[in-house]
Amino acid sequence: MSIEEILENFALMEEWDDRYRYIIELGRGLEPLPEAARIDANKVQGCASQVWMDTRIEAGRSAEPILTFHGDSDAHIVRGLIAILLAIYSGRRASEILETDAVKIFEQLGLREHLTPQRSNGFRSMVNRIQSDARAALVPAA
Repeated sequence: MSIEEILENFALMEEWDDRYRYIIELGRGLEPLPEAARIDANKVQGCASQVWMDTRIEAGRSAEPILTFHGDSDAHIVRGLIAILLAIYSGRRASEILETDAVKIFEQLGLREHLTPQRSNGFRSMVNRIQSDARAALVPAA
């Protein structure tokens, strides 16, 4: 599902209970992260829940790396936030990732005022991790 579709669906829902259920449903749609990817190197620091992000980097046609992300969490709502982040970032060029402000989209969805500060901080930690991986992918191999 694209971030545009998520934004459209959010706009159709008036009640926050419906939006929470929708976020949880997005999380249920995530592919499970293989146990082999649930390692310390993939753990996202700064999240109240356990969160893992696995990054795959491929050479793009324009020679700029394309990053694909997979993620998982032990919390249902966080799995939904991961699904939103994957819709924003996964399958994109590294420079595109660095130019995209997920926090702005997060605020556009109205999540800032409806999630706990811990969840909001965890969301930012996941964004930072994704952008850090994108920056690292742009560094030429020595």
